[in-house]
Amino acid sequence: MNATILALGGYIFWLMVLLLSLAVIRTIESKKRSDKSLKFDPNGADLGNLGQRLTRAHLNTVESFPFVCGVMLLALATDSSAISNGLAFVVLGARIIQSSVHILSVSNNAITLRFVFFLIQFGIAGYWLCLIIYKFL
Repeated sequence: MNATILALGGYIFWLMVLLLSLAVIRTIESKKRSDKSLKFDPNGADLGNLGQRLTRAHLNTVESFPFVCGVMLLALATDSSAISNGLAFVVLGARIIQSSVHILSVSNNAITLRFVFFLIQFGIAGYWLCLIIYKFL
């Protein structure tokens, strides 16, 4: 089992779940409106609080993809997944928790918690990157 491949797939799956959830909410909201326009506010403000939080959780996941999944892909491409395998599921779990907290609340405590889970992902990705680069020096 290669944990990096599974975690990378899990990250992509989570991104797809968020996107599909957003599409479902947008479809439901557009059916409720008398204006049947397909235009929408890209920040989700037209969807109410839950929709706006879901939009931001989705976009935040997209924004983190390059540095989190990019390092996972680098590990796989350089046959260095032994470096990333040990913490791959921690990174995936931190991403899912961060997104879930983002969707559930915007309280100060929730924002702090989201930041902690972001730092876990960022720190691990940075650690992996250093180890992969060091391997090739």
